Amino acid sequence: MTTDRQVAEGDEAPDFALPTDGGGSFRLSEQRGKPVVVYFYPKDDTSGCTSEAVAFTAQKAEFDRIGVAVVGISPDPVASHDKFKAKHGLEILLAADETKEAAEAYGVWKQKSMYGRTYMGVERSTFLIDAHGRIARAWRNVKVPGHAEDVLAAARTLA
Repeated sequence: MTTDRQVAEGDEAPDFALPTDGGGSFRLSEQRGKPVVVYFYPKDDTSGCTSEAVAFTAQKAEFDRIGVAVVGISPDPVASHDKFKAKHGLEILLAADETKEAAEAYGVWKQKSMYGRTYMGVERSTFLIDAHGRIARAWRNVKVPGHAEDVLAAARTLA
């Protein structure tokens, strides 16, 4: 199922609870009181998604210093996230949205097209959520180069 609903800057961020790599879990509402970067990506261990995860990992110490949590979300299962993190030395939290409920709530589960074939998939998107649970910034159809740095710059305005 796809939805035309899209969250926008100023909206309350839809809550979600998802299993994470390493056997943990992440609930957005439990992060209230500090800003959170939620980024949706299509698939573990593909070139663009790997570049994005590596870029967020490279900035993790600075996100931690300013008190901003970062979580990456894809439809891949936890076991895939564990392998992806180990293979690339990733230090960010990865959550498994196998039901696509979080992706649908944020309006990033979309019909896509490649090589003349249409299919459903995640539109690479990032949301910066403020300490009150509202969407401070939204980036859709993200181009990976420089993106993690742009998100960090925006996060600094909230910290």
